[in-house]
Amino acid sequence: MKILLAFLLAIGIIVTQGEAYCFHKFFKPGEAEKGCMVDGVLYPFGEVSRTENCLRCSCSQHEMHCCSLYTTPIDYDKETCKVIFNKKNCDYDVVQKHPSKPCAQFTRIG
Repeated sequence: MKILLAFLLAIGIIVTQGEAYCFHKFFKPGEAEKGCMVDGVLYPFGEVSRTENCLRCSCSQHEMHCCSLYTTPIDYDKETCKVIFNKKNCDYDVVQKHPSKPCAQFTRIG
């Protein structure tokens, strides 16, 4: 029973910290005639699997909903590690300051 409770607690922590940053925008009639504008780029109506700035969006004439594809590291050794955004992978890398190697432990938030 203790193992099951520990497992459920761990899953709850992972799910809580795995949420992405999201935003929602409603359009006035006629405001989105050709698609949705995200960071200066016009995307067609429908699902956008990945924007240039690592967002996943859903676009219609009435609304746009976007969520980040990455989580942000928040709890890591700031004395020995640094955070670098990897745009190719849409993720942050936590690496040692000297030399740049992965850090062992850190926590992420969406």
